[in-house]
Amino acid sequence: MSTTAPKDKSQLAFSYIGFRFFWLTTLSVSFAVQIMSVSIAWQIYDVTGSAFLLGLVGLSLFAPALILLLVTGLAADRFNRRLIMTICLGVELACALGFLAFANARAHEVWPIFAILVALGTARAFWNPAAQSLAPNLVPPGALANAITVNASAWQFASIMGPAAGGLLYGMAPTVAFGTGAALLAIAMVCVVLIPKPVQRESHQATSIETMLAGFRYIFSNKVVLGAISLDMFAVLMGGAVALLPIYAKDILHAGPQELGLLRAGPGIGAIVMAVLLTRFPIRDHAGKTLFLFVGLFGAFTVLFGFSTSVWVSIPALALVGACDMVSVTIRETIMQLWTPEEVRGRVNAVNSVFIGASNELGEFRAGTVASLIGPVPAVVIGGFGSILIAVVWSRIFPGLREQKTLDKKMVQDAPLAGSA
Repeated sequence: MSTTAPKDKSQLAFSYIGFRFFWLTTLSVSFAVQIMSVSIAWQIYDVTGSAFLLGLVGLSLFAPALILLLVTGLAADRFNRRLIMTICLGVELACALGFLAFANARAHEVWPIFAILVALGTARAFWNPAAQSLAPNLVPPGALANAITVNASAWQFASIMGPAAGGLLYGMAPTVAFGTGAALLAIAMVCVVLIPKPVQRESHQATSIETMLAGFRYIFSNKVVLGAISLDMFAVLMGGAVALLPIYAKDILHAGPQELGLLRAGPGIGAIVMAVLLTRFPIRDHAGKTLFLFVGLFGAFTVLFGFSTSVWVSIPALALVGACDMVSVTIRETIMQLWTPEEVRGRVNAVNSVFIGASNELGEFRAGTVASLIGPVPAVVIGGFGSILIAVVWSRIFPGLREQKTLDKKMVQDAPLAGSA
């Protein structure tokens, strides 16, 4: 990392009013998602006691993004991104009210929760590429790395406070938790409307398979971008343990929803500390090697968490997991946004969202399924070692990414894939 902070205010994202409202949107939505996530997870496990159904939560959220992949990215390139975000927030608000109604009914069947989760996943499928593509329209290129770090810090701050708040609110009453989530989504809608209309270079190509696949073509033609997003996807897919936290809290750590909230907050605590450090000391050199190092550490601290039988060991371990993941997110997202042409950014971000969804939501499904077969501790520990292995293998497959020094295109020439001619 650099030893000096950026001093030019033009490189600070908060200097731009559009980004300030965008950041508030991210903060509000992230708080709502975290509060509802911890509430849904506890509710499902409390009613069913099933690790498999906990994993199915992630699959329900991920499947719409995969099925609608070619449509969501094209929509972000063709239509007003603020409008897409507003519509998506309206659907998410309706889903929050659905969770609220279900909790109020005190039903013992969980299938309505999964139906609502699919609707929520559909809204998120359109939201992600539109929101990710809007950010570069709100700040100049020189401020983009700062914008990505600061925006990620909003999500991570919500990851600290949201789960803890969710556990406390759910402990008061499930309806209080879901009602708070709905209120935060309504605030987010107001913030999106207040974002000044940015300049957006829209794609006017005729719709065809070629234009719909433009995001895939760009990513697979650029080895550094492909390596960065696939590394993150497979590392988190293997090492993700969030879905199993209700099992750890209830059965291993013998705790309740409040402690579950603290466990869920752990990665966010580490990530927000790292975000502050990255804002003060941006990554200006050895970006590729830094990325591989922290992905490996992500796996190592996941193993530490897997073996833990104490809340006070588990929370610091998860904090270190979150700190390492924050470095990976900053490097990957900055490369993605700085290197991607504006006219295909929505489609590229749609593909990136599926990669992220595969690592997070599909990772939760993997964790839940494996835990139902061999138990939660082996599932987490094996996954952590898998993340370390992924970091080692990817450093050999993508030497161009490994030797990448800066986050822009002032880079070493892409080296050929290992084993290629």
